[in-house]
Amino acid sequence: MQEHVQLDQKQINKELLNGVLQMPKWWPGATAVVLVIFIVGLCAFGYMLNKGVGVTGLNRPVYWGFFMVNFVFWIGISHAGIMISAILRLTQAEWRRPVTRAAEVLTVFSLMAALMAAPLVHVGRPWRADLWVFPYDFARGVWINIRSPFIWDPSAVMTYLTASTLFVLVALLPDLAIIRDRSKGFTRVAYSVMCLGWRGTPRQWKLQAVAGILLSALVLPVFVSVHSIVSWDFAVQIGPEAWHSTIFAPYFIIGAIHSGVSAVATVMVLMVWLWGWKNYITPDHLDAIGRLLIIVATTWFFFFFLEWVFALYSLEAPELAMRDLQVFQWPWSGLFVLFLLTAFFIPVPMWLFRNLRRSLWAMFISTILVNVGMWLERFLIIIPGTMRRGHMIFDWGSYHPSLIEILMVAMTFAWVILGMLLFSKVFPLIPLFDIKEAMVGRDEIKVGRKTVPASIRE
Repeated sequence: MQEHVQLDQKQINKELLNGVLQMPKWWPGATAVVLVIFIVGLCAFGYMLNKGVGVTGLNRPVYWGFFMVNFVFWIGISHAGIMISAILRLTQAEWRRPVTRAAEVLTVFSLMAALMAAPLVHVGRPWRADLWVFPYDFARGVWINIRSPFIWDPSAVMTYLTASTLFVLVALLPDLAIIRDRSKGFTRVAYSVMCLGWRGTPRQWKLQAVAGILLSALVLPVFVSVHSIVSWDFAVQIGPEAWHSTIFAPYFIIGAIHSGVSAVATVMVLMVWLWGWKNYITPDHLDAIGRLLIIVATTWFFFFFLEWVFALYSLEAPELAMRDLQVFQWPWSGLFVLFLLTAFFIPVPMWLFRNLRRSLWAMFISTILVNVGMWLERFLIIIPGTMRRGHMIFDWGSYHPSLIEILMVAMTFAWVILGMLLFSKVFPLIPLFDIKEAMVGRDEIKVGRKTVPASIRE
């Protein structure tokens, strides 16, 4: 990184633990606001449980609404942790160091939000959700349909959640020991238990490094499978014409990376603004993630183009009617244009300019726009795809989200923000040991007439 600031261990401990050992002035107010939103969403959820799913805007044939849109959206955001932490860790990209933990924590809370968003509420009877995973009623020979992607979803998501949680816990151990040594009373006892007796011996450091690499490698198949299975929720359905595409699995995966990495860039900007960690997240880091986003966004747009080519090449009347609904009929046409502008045509040209990639405001606005566009993409796949009356469908209705659905969608966003805020008060959002390792391994070398920073590896 060109803008390297050499810091000693004492300064790193002081600055990166300021959110844990002290109370930032803005933290109580921000936490209270998102907590209120979350509680209101919980009340809406309780009201729906009491009255039934009839209080939502779900209607025949649109049985999937905001809940499923939100489910796919949060599963996509959750791919941030694997992309930033696992893949960049294996490739030894130096700029990943300040953002790995924030990406991993965002993954964990996004997966929880995804489970809250659809599977537990969309069935109408969430207390019977265990039947998705385990066969039941053996005496009567009743079994779940294991060929359905809705059975695979809980298994894939729970595996992904377990692996992501292990990622966070393994990387936290050295930092928990640092907080333990700076705490007193009950706090010291609590951190002593959580750090699992970490003493910083060579053997412990070796095991911690090996565990991080193994988890990075083992979780990559899960990374691919989770959003592939989510895409098959749509691709194997018989009714909607627009969902019969073999490109859905890679298309959904690259879309998830697009939205997830953009969310990490948004969190990076907030970490600079709210905690003042400009010595750790520099314009160089924003420039690096901006370059990565250009590649990811262009790849996503290529798959988006392929999906439309596959759809139009068949010249099937129902498929053409579906695309006509998406592009030329109001309000879907307006949403389609807004989706293209926010997901690709506004942010990507911004990232092509170095000054904008290195600007906090420009990166914040562009990455927020990406996730607005990616949410709309999932909306345009699900709602128009189900609202057209197809073969053997006896009713034809439209979809208008109710206040209950809107509040429950807001609840999931509040949950992720609340989780990140609470985590930052108990644990450091930037891994101290990773930053210290980078400081030790950095040097300046002479290349020709230039003196440039370099990373020294054993």
